[in-house]
Amino acid sequence: METKQYSVKVFEATIADESEFIAFFDKNYLFFQHHLISIHGVVNAAIENYLKNKNLKYITNVELPKTKNRQNVEKEFEEKKELAKETAPEPQEVVEKIQDNLKVIDTLVRSGQELKIAGDLLLLNRVNSGGSVNIEGNLIITQLVEGSIRCNGNFMMIKASPKANIVFHDVEVDNAYLKERLNRVELKNNKIIITPVLKETSWE
Repeated sequence: METKQYSVKVFEATIADESEFIAFFDKNYLFFQHHLISIHGVVNAAIENYLKNKNLKYITNVELPKTKNRQNVEKEFEEKKELAKETAPEPQEVVEKIQDNLKVIDTLVRSGQELKIAGDLLLLNRVNSGGSVNIEGNLIITQLVEGSIRCNGNFMMIKASPKANIVFHDVEVDNAYLKERLNRVELKNNKIIITPVLKETSWE
C-alpha cells in the first residue's frame, strides 16, 4: 500500500442562489483554481457543468475537520489542567491524618501509672519500674524502660532495657537481642525481627 499526505487549500461555500454562486466563482476563478471547494447545498446540473468546464475541484456536503488555532489550543490545555487540579487527591490530607494519630509525650511514666494510647506514640522520657505503656499503634521510646510495654502496631523502637517486660503482638521480646542504641522491632511472616545498629536478628 502506498500513501501520500498533502496540504490542501480549502474554500467552503454554501449555495443560496444559483446565479449568484456562478457569478462569484466566475469573477474569482483565478483565485480558486488551486483550491478544493467544499460546497454545501444542492448542486444542480447548471452548477455542476460550470464547475467541470472551469476544471474546479470540489466536494459536496462534507463536514471537514476544523483546525484549532493557537488560542483555542491554549484555552483547551488550561481547562484540562484546571480539571486535573480539581480531581487530584490532596496529599496534605494524608499527612494531617498521620500527624493527628501521633501523640508525643515528654513526661516520665512513673511506677503505678498506666499509659493507654489508641494511635502512635513518641515517648521522650523513661518508663519507671511498675509503670506500663499499652499502645495499639507504633511506638518509639528514646529513654530506658524498666516497666512494662505492650505494643500492637507495625513496629516499635526501643533501647536495650534489661529490666523491662516487652510484649509485641502478644510475643515477649527477648531483651538479650536489644542493643544500647535504638532497635527497630517488627513482625514479619510471624517472626519478630529486631534491627539493631549493624545487623538483623530474628527468631520464631
